[in-house]
Amino acid sequence: MTTLFRAQTLDTPDDPFTGGALRSDSDAGLLVEGGVITDRGAFPALRAKHPHADVVELPGGVLLPGLVDTHVHFPQVRVIGALGMPLLEWLDRCALPEESRLAEVSYAREVAAEFTTALLAAGTTTALVFGSHFASAVDTLFEAATASGLRVTSGLVVSDRLLRDDLHTTAERAYDEGRALADRWHGTGNSRYAVTPRFALSCSDDVLAACGQLHKDLSDSWFTSHINENVAEVATVGTLFGGGSYLDTYDRHGLVGQRSVLAHNVHPTDAELKRLAAAGASVAHCPTSNAALGSGIFPLHRHLAHGVPVALGCDVGAGTGFSLFKEGLQAYLLQRLSGTDGVALTAAHLLHLATAAGAQALGLRDQVGDLSIGKKFDAMWVRPQSGTPLDIGMRHAAGPDDALAKVFALGTPYDVARVWIDGRQVSANN
Repeated sequence: MTTLFRAQTLDTPDDPFTGGALRSDSDAGLLVEGGVITDRGAFPALRAKHPHADVVELPGGVLLPGLVDTHVHFPQVRVIGALGMPLLEWLDRCALPEESRLAEVSYAREVAAEFTTALLAAGTTTALVFGSHFASAVDTLFEAATASGLRVTSGLVVSDRLLRDDLHTTAERAYDEGRALADRWHGTGNSRYAVTPRFALSCSDDVLAACGQLHKDLSDSWFTSHINENVAEVATVGTLFGGGSYLDTYDRHGLVGQRSVLAHNVHPTDAELKRLAAAGASVAHCPTSNAALGSGIFPLHRHLAHGVPVALGCDVGAGTGFSLFKEGLQAYLLQRLSGTDGVALTAAHLLHLATAAGAQALGLRDQVGDLSIGKKFDAMWVRPQSGTPLDIGMRHAAGPDDALAKVFALGTPYDVARVWIDGRQVSANN
């Protein structure tokens, strides 16, 4: 099927952190064939060139690339908004009791449906997802993602200490269950497998070694976990492992490389940043979660100075919602409060962090992240309801950059009118 989309488009094919600029087309035509953008240009010229293509008119609003979330927890959708606690207390009181409930397959299936629907409604088309401690629940996630079309990289979460007993496993079981899940789902449709120890705090060297072996045996698998999120957590990890850095606990098992995405990294050492950069590993910046849990302000300037790739994650449920617009705004606000250490972020930077940077972190930059020829048509149409503050702001914006700034300042999932993955519409709001 050949479809010609007509819309105002905004994307960042070139990285604004290295001199790139926002690309804006006020009346663009995007020709989509087989889910891929095969031609692009001014709509009148493209229409003349492809007179028989079906036309989809998207008047008003703006067409953006689908958002890419590099850190979100599938089991935590029902505990969003539990405020007033630091990380470890929040885990004990809120997250872990809820995660235990996913042992029941019917419950896990309900949560998986809510989770995938919420991601799509927020305009997220690709996500690196923390799965569940239960293999059966991870199956339900992959099933729901496959049905929806979402590009999901996920896996079994493993731990063997300091959590609830029902969330603990063994090194042998962690390997065997992870391998079985990967055999079923890795490379099936838009699904890929990620080796996922919860964090070094809750994983012995034996379990981390099993994770390292699984990551090695699955040559194109991904690795994700948490790092340096909370000062108390970092100190405890140091004690448990007899010194050394948090990153060392993963690195000694071959888990730090180009297919690694570590969440938070609020309190890194310079040596850790140097090693992350050398390995080509990426960091998922989760600003609303960092603020809600009081974890600290992310040192973006230090990551950029060391050349560590950074993308955005919503970190539901410590994060306060699925919208990467909110995460981008929070990232901007916290950098504004960082004084001379703050990075001067523009709307183009925020869009890049929410799209192309995430695609790069997940090894999908050749497929998604912008609206260029040759990319998959993963896209979202932001068209606010008439009379809302975002509608008013966009109609009176001084230019494309200003309009995009208003999207990040005011946009919510309710302003996401339609979402496409591989050229197929997967969500519609208005």
